[in-house]
Amino acid sequence: MRYKGKVYRPPSEAYSLIVQVTYGCSHNRCAFCDMYDDKRFAMRPMEEIREDFEMARQVYRHVQRVFLADGDALMRKTEDLVTILGLIYGLFPECERVTCYASPTSLQIKTEDELRLLRAKGLQMVYMGLESGCDAVLEKMTKGHDSAAIVAAGQKARRCGMALSVTAISGLGSVELWREHAIGTAKALSEMKPEYIGLLTLMVENGTPLQKWVQEGSFTVLGPVEVLKETELFLQHIDAEGSVFRMNHASNYLSLKGTLNRDRDLMLAQVQRGLEGKGLKPEFLRAL
Repeated sequence: MRYKGKVYRPPSEAYSLIVQVTYGCSHNRCAFCDMYDDKRFAMRPMEEIREDFEMARQVYRHVQRVFLADGDALMRKTEDLVTILGLIYGLFPECERVTCYASPTSLQIKTEDELRLLRAKGLQMVYMGLESGCDAVLEKMTKGHDSAAIVAAGQKARRCGMALSVTAISGLGSVELWREHAIGTAKALSEMKPEYIGLLTLMVENGTPLQKWVQEGSFTVLGPVEVLKETELFLQHIDAEGSVFRMNHASNYLSLKGTLNRDRDLMLAQVQRGLEGKGLKPEFLRAL
């Protein structure tokens, strides 16, 4: 495949065919993020997209999953996405799933009829970043939306038949707002009840506004014990029956996985063991 700049995908798309249909992130202003700092947001020419899928058909005997990159593929016009989905399922009749990243903005822009059409054409799931359910944290991190708007976007996707995977970031509230961040994030996810929840742990990336705040002393990065106390509070407050929960990203100090609310007590017991120093990942092994 031909890729422009850095390419990112969710952990669950490790074995998917990844084709860029957009470049970069439509927002690209979050204070903690450097993922798409190497390119401007743009639509990739449709002819190039077609060529990549045709090349992939010649190379790969079996393509079970396709992930449409970059950071907000849902921003493409609906008719373009319908064409792309038709191309995928035409070339790869064995394909079982097509997914992409979606922002709260792109979910807001698309009408419910458009989202239902895309679902009918085979876009099964979208990944969306909540980051935090605390509005003060979202404002500081220049997310561009308050928690109510993000929740509404997620609810809209689910209402239109799409599966929803939502990520949040432990430690994003620093020492001042860690309680509000934990409880607010639990509340927002409880209101969305997405099929999948991913909890990452904050890492400070070079060149971001967040790095400057850390260097100036206006933002204090939580240590592993503080992160686990926040995780404990989050798990105590979330009510998302049936949501598959994963805290097994490379950035996490402790690996947790289960299905809410069924496995809440088991995961809280694991957090308690982590607070006792058992099973924690050393700092040098963490990564994004």
